Amino acid sequence: MLTDKVITLDHGAGGTQMRRLIEDTIVPRLSNPSLNAMLDSALLGVHESGIAFTTDSYVVHPIEFPGGDIGTLAVSGTVNDLLVVGATPAFLSLGMIVEEGLPLKTLERIVNSISDTAKRAHVEIVTGDTKVVPRGSCDKLFINTSGIGLVPLGNGLSTEAMCVGDKVIVSGTLGDHALAIHGARSDPEFMHNIQSDCTPLVELVTSVLTKHTGVKWMRDATRGGVAAAFDELSRSIPFLIEVDEASVPVRDDVRSLCELLGFDPLHLANEGKVVMVVASVQASELLSTLRSTHDGRDAQIVGELCGTSEPGVVIKTSGGGRRRLRRPSGELLPRIC
Repeated sequence: MLTDKVITLDHGAGGTQMRRLIEDTIVPRLSNPSLNAMLDSALLGVHESGIAFTTDSYVVHPIEFPGGDIGTLAVSGTVNDLLVVGATPAFLSLGMIVEEGLPLKTLERIVNSISDTAKRAHVEIVTGDTKVVPRGSCDKLFINTSGIGLVPLGNGLSTEAMCVGDKVIVSGTLGDHALAIHGARSDPEFMHNIQSDCTPLVELVTSVLTKHTGVKWMRDATRGGVAAAFDELSRSIPFLIEVDEASVPVRDDVRSLCELLGFDPLHLANEGKVVMVVASVQASELLSTLRSTHDGRDAQIVGELCGTSEPGVVIKTSGGGRRRLRRPSGELLPRIC
């Protein structure tokens, strides 16, 4: 049970502290079947084809960073949460809390980013709300977006149960977003080649779900990185997830900086990457489809589901060893999304 007396930044980091807060404090008080499923988007039977509904708030610092800004992030994050449950994103809301003193030119740039990203994702901003608060009441700009999508997208997610031999795919290089944010805060020149991967993954997911029927599970690897996504997966299946460290796609400069800074790329947030579990017989063809898209060009099969003797996540290291992978316990980098 949650024993902390006050909320800390660790409770919002995507790690074990955040999961405990949600499971012990929030969900029991609001319990219902849709919420209890704990999906990135709720699946609601209120339309003949099914509706997916999601919401998220964005408090990134700084609000403009290499590769994007808080507006790009808000639209991309909400669209991707719809996509990974097999929904076609359709409509978004936009709520903005603006701090007194924010330059109008800055707000204009961010609204332009919201518009451009929504067009790329083929979604419409159909409703919204704007509040202005006194200086010091928020940090420049906070955004909330909610999204509605139609289910299924293409063939939709497979209804077959996950089983031994299913392959685990990561759609691209890891850690880019977190290090882009870290660089924007600390030393932009030192990390000038690293940009956020923040993007809506409509082309990538649509291509896969239209052409293939073997995708059994998806998550976008945001807070807590792929380690958090693997942890979510491990809680839903009785199998060992075995990941080959040498197959995990990480840029050379990102890997070097992680070694220098003491970060594990598997724990770092991404904003344009998806983890998939797919049927073994379709894995090679599905990987080719991913690599044919711009955002999936670096996709890799990184592991598979193994026997039931020791459920959890194990990394086969480059040196021939094995180590358990767990989601981070607390905050690595605060306010990255």
